[in-house]
Amino acid sequence: MEPSAALTAGPIPRRMGDVLGANDLVLCSGSLMQAGFCDMVEAAAATGFQAITLWPDDYRGALAQGLTAADMRSMLREHGLEVADLDALLTWLPLEVTGGVDPAPQADVTEKDFFEMAEALSARSLNVAQGFGDQLDLDGAAEALAGLCDRAWEHGLLITLEFLPWSGIPDLATARELVERAGRPNGTVMIDTWHFFRGGSDLAQLAAMPGARVGSVQINDAPSEASPNVIEETMTARLLPGEGEAPVEAVVRTLDRIDAKAPIGVEVFSKELQALPAREAAQRCATAARQLLATARR
Repeated sequence: MEPSAALTAGPIPRRMGDVLGANDLVLCSGSLMQAGFCDMVEAAAATGFQAITLWPDDYRGALAQGLTAADMRSMLREHGLEVADLDALLTWLPLEVTGGVDPAPQADVTEKDFFEMAEALSARSLNVAQGFGDQLDLDGAAEALAGLCDRAWEHGLLITLEFLPWSGIPDLATARELVERAGRPNGTVMIDTWHFFRGGSDLAQLAAMPGARVGSVQINDAPSEASPNVIEETMTARLLPGEGEAPVEAVVRTLDRIDAKAPIGVEVFSKELQALPAREAAQRCATAARQLLATARR
């Protein structure tokens, strides 16, 4: 599958990569599920993050509270924050590619909605995944991914493809294959250390990747033994980086060796964190991440 002429005619737009780098910390919305947009921005800035990620509900919630897109932009600017990933588009795969299984049942967020958010808040990247079902035609998925990348290019967006252990894109090897088949310069892989660990990806696979194909990183941790329900575990019982048995330090060191420039997000879905005030939860994320990165990079 050849890249379209439009995508080979010039440099990647600025928003796609040179605003945030590997030394920047991103507070992921999943770590502060108890917080709305304003609380998240204030907590991220107070605890030294350089960027945040957003879900559509974060954006819609802010609009429902009376904020405009201009208000949100102003607040981000005043707090010195960027928007990294928009998370996550699940409706990009046609049913014929997934064996007839809806990859996002009852989803009410479209690609157009994400592009509008990206334009409103100057987001860096759009994360995509196969949310449900474990069947996937790789050729059809690669074609769908290429088309999405082409459309995202018009909005200055990287596409980061996230692999989920229960899906038809269960591991790093499959995600990389899809991105390479799609053949688009703004097509990249999301490395989430929980999915990396639980999905059986290995460091040799990561070490063999071009660093430029890593679009975003999310660090977190997990116990050595998986819960019987891994979906419930990933959404409610992740651990802070350094508190479990996932090879988080080794992943960071490998990313550095392949010269990956992606910012480091902290995404810890946790009932314990959700019970805390937003700033305290953000501080725990920041402290754990900085300690782990310092150890990995010394």
